Amino acid sequence: MFRNRHGRHGRPRRRLILIALGAALAGLLIGAIVLAVTGRRPGGGEPGVTAPAAPATRVGAGVPGGWPAWGFTHTQNSVDLQQGPQQALTDLSAQPMPQVTPIMGWGVDNPQPRPGEFNWSSLDRRMATIRQTKGAPVITLCCAPDWMKGGPAGDTDWSRLELAVEPDHFDDFAALAGAVAKRYPDVRYYTVWNEFKGFWYPPRNRWDYAGYTKLYNKVYTTLKKVNKDIKVGGPYMVLNSDAPGRQNRPSELTGPWGRMDQRDLDAIKYWMKHKKGADFLVVDGHSMPVQKEVRLNEFQVLSKFSDLTRWLRALGGGLPVWWAEWYVEPVPSDWTDERRGAVHTAAMMEFVRGGAAGAYYWSPQTPWNAQTAATAGCAGCLWSGSAGGGATPTLGMLQNFARWFPPGTPLADVRSSNPAVRVLAQRRQLVVVNTADRPAQTELEGAPLTLGPYEVKWISR
Repeated sequence: MFRNRHGRHGRPRRRLILIALGAALAGLLIGAIVLAVTGRRPGGGEPGVTAPAAPATRVGAGVPGGWPAWGFTHTQNSVDLQQGPQQALTDLSAQPMPQVTPIMGWGVDNPQPRPGEFNWSSLDRRMATIRQTKGAPVITLCCAPDWMKGGPAGDTDWSRLELAVEPDHFDDFAALAGAVAKRYPDVRYYTVWNEFKGFWYPPRNRWDYAGYTKLYNKVYTTLKKVNKDIKVGGPYMVLNSDAPGRQNRPSELTGPWGRMDQRDLDAIKYWMKHKKGADFLVVDGHSMPVQKEVRLNEFQVLSKFSDLTRWLRALGGGLPVWWAEWYVEPVPSDWTDERRGAVHTAAMMEFVRGGAAGAYYWSPQTPWNAQTAATAGCAGCLWSGSAGGGATPTLGMLQNFARWFPPGTPLADVRSSNPAVRVLAQRRQLVVVNTADRPAQTELEGAPLTLGPYEVKWISR
């Protein structure tokens, strides 16, 4: 710092020391202000970058056979409500997949309205449907009874569903998780909470990742005491991104899809460092940026899924990466079913290439009854009244991935001569997607192929 006894510019050393001390104190004050306001350290540079893992050469990046990889989550109006439509149950059984359910909300009642009093009826019904359709059951431990969130015992105010468990009731929620595990001993996979609901910390403009991690650790410990073979995952962080050029906040992960919110990544890093244990790493997210008015190319932004998966795989030191929810469609949307199906299929390709160990489609639903079965419409639904309650192409797409790309499947290097046509292949099967709104021609392994606008084809090799 000093070039001679009096400093670089010849000032007396004592004066320089006082100036340096003042600057350091000012820097600390500025840093504290920036950290309090933004939740980040100052400096303007990017945080330390985690080198991403390599693209996957096998499905699931090392998870064992039988791992529940590609499936869906039951939501409010699912097939368990009226045990039908029957055709949907039949079609679900034709190619079993993992099926996820929360313990409260999204069609499931409050499981513990009062301390010591349980109501399992709706969760029992949903679990029975999962078993009936041969699905591998997965439980999301969210959300919590009102009395664990500051509300009165015996009441269920659904407007308070997304409040966090109060710290004084962390042990009570862990005990509820243990009761769930004992009641459903066939369930081997649990995710803890959902999108950090209620765990935002306004004073620091960031997530309360310390509070969540304390809750997670108590739940993890309780579940492992019930059965050491139970697989537990967290932190179920929602991963948001800003559109290119919309934010200059430091982030260690960027791409053509935009810039990740570093606060989300920081929450995952804290959990990784302070968790008591984990069997997989859970996240969710949308391919589109948070700026809804920005419309990026829906196929180009899908690389966000593979980029994030590779980053998470490297960060987690080998923990399987599990996408509990994923979304691709802007709001509002004028997409046709064909366009939506093409984007969904291309998104699944990105999960596979990135090495994800699972991705679970959040099932949109409309109420089903015999009177509306002939006319009911539901964009992106898995089953449809208009088809007699049977499977839609969306469900068929998920089942095809479950059938042809289970964990451990070696991926084959098959390339399309047309960049508008994407391809994913294994030894016996490949799937191709035309990402254009017009017909496309390509060549695959020396054979010509013509696809219609947004057409998806599954082809035997």
